[in-house]
Amino acid sequence: MTMVKQVMAGAVMLALAQTVQAQQTAGKDEAAPFVLGTVTVIGQREQAGQVEQQVGTQVSRAEMRRFNRDNVGDALNLLSGVSLSTNARNEKTVAIRGFDARQVPLYIDGIPVYVPYDGYVDFNRFTTSDLAAIQVAKGFSSVAYGANTLGGAINLVSRKPTALMEGDASVGFGSGSERQVSANVGTNQGLWYLQAGVSYIDSDGFPLSSDFRPTATEDGGMRNNAYRKDHKLSFKVGYTPGGAHAGDEYALSYYKQHGEKGQPPSTNPVGARYWQWPYWNKESVYLVSQTRLGEAERLKLRLYHDSYDNEITSYTNGSYATLKTSGQGSVSGGRSIYNDRTNGGAVELESFRLAAHSLRFVASYKADEHQELDARGVRTTWYKDALWTLGAEDSIALNAATELSLGASRNALRPDTVYSAGNAYTLPSNQSATDLQAGLFHKTGLASRVYATVARKSRLPTLKDRYSQRLGTYIENPALRAEEAMNYELGYQATVRGLALDAALFYSDVKDKIQSVANVAGGRAQMRNAGRAHISGVELGVRGRAGAWLDFGGNYTYTAMKNVSDRAIRLTDVPRHKLTAHAVLHAARQVDVVAIAEANSGRWVSNTLALGGFASVNLKAVYRPLPALTLEAGLSNLADRNYALADGFPSAGRTWLANAQYQF
Repeated sequence: MTMVKQVMAGAVMLALAQTVQAQQTAGKDEAAPFVLGTVTVIGQREQAGQVEQQVGTQVSRAEMRRFNRDNVGDALNLLSGVSLSTNARNEKTVAIRGFDARQVPLYIDGIPVYVPYDGYVDFNRFTTSDLAAIQVAKGFSSVAYGANTLGGAINLVSRKPTALMEGDASVGFGSGSERQVSANVGTNQGLWYLQAGVSYIDSDGFPLSSDFRPTATEDGGMRNNAYRKDHKLSFKVGYTPGGAHAGDEYALSYYKQHGEKGQPPSTNPVGARYWQWPYWNKESVYLVSQTRLGEAERLKLRLYHDSYDNEITSYTNGSYATLKTSGQGSVSGGRSIYNDRTNGGAVELESFRLAAHSLRFVASYKADEHQELDARGVRTTWYKDALWTLGAEDSIALNAATELSLGASRNALRPDTVYSAGNAYTLPSNQSATDLQAGLFHKTGLASRVYATVARKSRLPTLKDRYSQRLGTYIENPALRAEEAMNYELGYQATVRGLALDAALFYSDVKDKIQSVANVAGGRAQMRNAGRAHISGVELGVRGRAGAWLDFGGNYTYTAMKNVSDRAIRLTDVPRHKLTAHAVLHAARQVDVVAIAEANSGRWVSNTLALGGFASVNLKAVYRPLPALTLEAGLSNLADRNYALADGFPSAGRTWLANAQYQF
């Protein structure tokens, strides 16, 4: 039996005797969510921290702390249906049931924060210290998210204070000279509240496994050019004129992120890029409000401005001394500068006037702008788009145990500006897509329910999909149409004899999939609506407790992806099998031992290359000398396994951590 199979078998055993952490300790690690920032289909009944609408759709703050998930990508990886990978820019990416980050966009408190130009997100840049929870909608998602939720949506829910004074501070150290500091403070005065947070992560890199074999571009030991810095500031001030429970609320939030990073070169010399990112900056300001309109209606408003600026510098070799200004592995003039801006808003009217109905009407607008400058500071591209969405949802209580949820939306893409130096682009015509969905939720007992959902979703093409020539290797295609998917799911959730059990079957039929078509003209490729894919699978989960000394849990995902339109082209970056299992042993009154294991089967990363499967185990000890003080030390990738999520980009070997946190 291979090592992967051995550890997977061990993880299954662990899943039958594993984690959630002591009830008392978990309560301390939780943070109250900013409820106005949550997005649910059944608007009045379920919020972050309560019953999940689907299987595996929420990560709590306690779980992020317990398993040291310091960035959003690693936090999401705790859920079933989620797989981690890296792209050609060595950015951390996620797939939700086979759908990538362009098809499952990222939000903060319901505000879209994905990169306007290409729709992607580097999940490594988004830290978790100031979050209360992460919501994930899989296939079936609220129309309040707006356009492009082909495979679902990811929503980062911020914190909201509940006490007169509350907060926490933490400091940590780790392999690669990593230093982490974070602090959060909040106050709720009844009439108003304030929440602020700051975090700092600085690392020189990470060690590779001792089993890694050096290549011409990577000599082993510490990973080359893997440094990173991430600084984040968050601030929220809220006004509740009728008091905390009256219903009216107005909150203004501000986020500022600054990042710097090196991009480790591929260990394959043929594909090596010597890139660095001198800055990766994001700044957001948004207003979220709720106003009661009598006893039966309420009006929600979201207004936002988001800016994203970054620079890539390309070099000739691993000395990072001379800019590479042309040829493979270079960016324009050796420097590529992006300045992206997004402005938008959404209005939601919710009505409970009709008996047994919860109605929601949504109108949203999002204006995206992308500018690219060359090494001389000259603008080479300038694109502007506008997205409109009109939608409605109705949750109907058919009886005391059964609820029917219906939704429909119309999404429109309106190109505004198209400029690319040296290319005579004409403004393409408008296009639109219609989304429809229905879900039936039925309680089969006091602590159990089944549900069935079906959703027709779409994703309109990004600016990069339509216009990028990818350094002269692609032909633009402004006429690209929307992708469409039919998403089906059957689910079961129950608590039986203290065990929380859940299971889901899912199937997606993706049409007009946007993908690269090679050799269209003169060896150049083009993005086209050329694909059709079928994605199916199952998710299983269990959580429970064995007496007062052990908490346990785990989940398993099976995903099968088929390229129906061209079986010679493989769908990549998603393992067929993924298993996660964890346990918390309460060894003494003040001491916990936390273990988490993950196993992935092999995955295809191209038409001809499949990476092998892997298994890893993380272990840490937690000591609480005082009720408010927590000290911990641990090891990740305990067995120092040599594995990779993408070809040429090996993951970290064995690493250590040491943290301290104080809560007040």
